Amino acid sequence: MSELISMECLDAKIRRILSSVRSIALVGASPSPDRPSHQVMRFLQAKGYRVFPVNPGLAGQTLLGEMVYGSLGEIPAPIDMVDLFRASAFVPPLVDDAIAVGAKVVWMQIGVHHDPAAAKAEAAGLDVVMDRCPKIEFARLRLA
Repeated sequence: MSELISMECLDAKIRRILSSVRSIALVGASPSPDRPSHQVMRFLQAKGYRVFPVNPGLAGQTLLGEMVYGSLGEIPAPIDMVDLFRASAFVPPLVDDAIAVGAKVVWMQIGVHHDPAAAKAEAAGLDVVMDRCPKIEFARLRLA
């Protein structure tokens, strides 16, 4: 029974996050339409979010109509959510950056999980979602 309650709490948290954030920094953005990060960025834009792609190797270029930034600190606007398409080993400094830029949420994509970094983000007042994809959550939760 507690697993069901836990899932209901997670679903409520995800609904709240996806309905409240407006700007998303997508770390690990790819220019390749075959890559999940590209597909998720396009999806989030179609849902009305402002998505700032972050990829040091593409900094200064344009991706899906948005300037690509080399780091979270370079984005010249407030960021509500940081969506991480990076391996779990790279999460801790990205969480530090998310805290530094005043993000409200750190979202780790499918396969990305880092408990100590999540605990640090939560201690700093950020919401954390791990091992989930917002695009999939929209469909699973039947969000508009």
